Amino acid sequence: MRIAFIADALDFQYAGIHIYTREILKALVAIDTKNEYIVVRGKAGEKIEGAEEIIIPVNPNIRGHKEWRLLRSIPRALVKAGVDIVVEPRHFGPFNLPKEIKRVTVLHDLTPVLFPDYHILSSRILHRYVLPRVLRRTDHVLTVSECTRQDLIETFPFAEKKSTAILLGRDESFTPKNDASVLEKYGIRQPYFLYVGTLEPRKNLGVLVDAYNTFRQRSGLNHQLVLVGKKGWKIDNLLEKIRQSPYQKDIILTGYVAREELPVLYTMSEVFVYPSLYEGFGLPVLEAMSCGARVITSKVSSLPEVGGDAAMYFDPNSVEQLANMMLQLAFDAPLLKILSEKSLAQAQQFSWEKTAKETLAVMTAL
Repeated sequence: MRIAFIADALDFQYAGIHIYTREILKALVAIDTKNEYIVVRGKAGEKIEGAEEIIIPVNPNIRGHKEWRLLRSIPRALVKAGVDIVVEPRHFGPFNLPKEIKRVTVLHDLTPVLFPDYHILSSRILHRYVLPRVLRRTDHVLTVSECTRQDLIETFPFAEKKSTAILLGRDESFTPKNDASVLEKYGIRQPYFLYVGTLEPRKNLGVLVDAYNTFRQRSGLNHQLVLVGKKGWKIDNLLEKIRQSPYQKDIILTGYVAREELPVLYTMSEVFVYPSLYEGFGLPVLEAMSCGARVITSKVSSLPEVGGDAAMYFDPNSVEQLANMMLQLAFDAPLLKILSEKSLAQAQQFSWEKTAKETLAVMTAL
């Protein structure tokens, strides 16, 4: 078979979907010697070795060209290339393909449907009016967790029999790594609590800051709180909460951090805290565990699927629960050691090879 991936995320997106697209393609090409893979993207970039490339540029100077490209240019190119299966990792598409070409849609989460207040108007409209049509027309939906699959079934019951949950893999570059110069670069000193991800309302960082304030008041310790990631939308309330904190000088906002530096930040942290209100998967939790970080995270959505029995879980609406867990770990060195060992063991259960094998089985059965 000739299997095409609409891989725009490789060039125009740098978070979870970018990572998924890159890693699943690399893993599929590595394990599959029977089928051919085609990467459809918007510009030349780092190539996926062993895969063909079709570059269909996006012209930002032509209004509506991005949509035209998805609806017309890409389908025409796919038909011309003689593909058998088309995979869209961003869940909007694939579009306008003849029936003999099978469509696979990857769904990472349903937050614009379940939590519309956390998304801009255009995203809410697309998910309300376009996504149902995409899901009806696709031949199969891959979700990145069983939680997301259950959300899909509850919201769109017709998709139950054509959906499969396949967990994401572990990036093998995330291993324990110590480098004091990385901490120095960002003004970080040990010990510190760490968060990694976009700074936005869904990540529930206000609760983390409040819990950190409580921790400092009760513990008498001088741990820092390090928030790593780009600033998202509706961030003003969080920034104001940080400004009002009596420990403001010890709350570090690093902004974007290069991927090669993240293992150091995970490894050298005392505790990684991920208080998100909802995750389709929660890659930062897996990244942290791969580096042996001790993890406290929310007991909601897919996060228990990722953390297993290696993480500590709290009600994301409870500042008190989170603060108590932070206090417990700060004063219990043996528990820190146990959780670090559990994290490393839990992370070993995930691999992109496993993800690729399960994905290939679904595509082969279409």
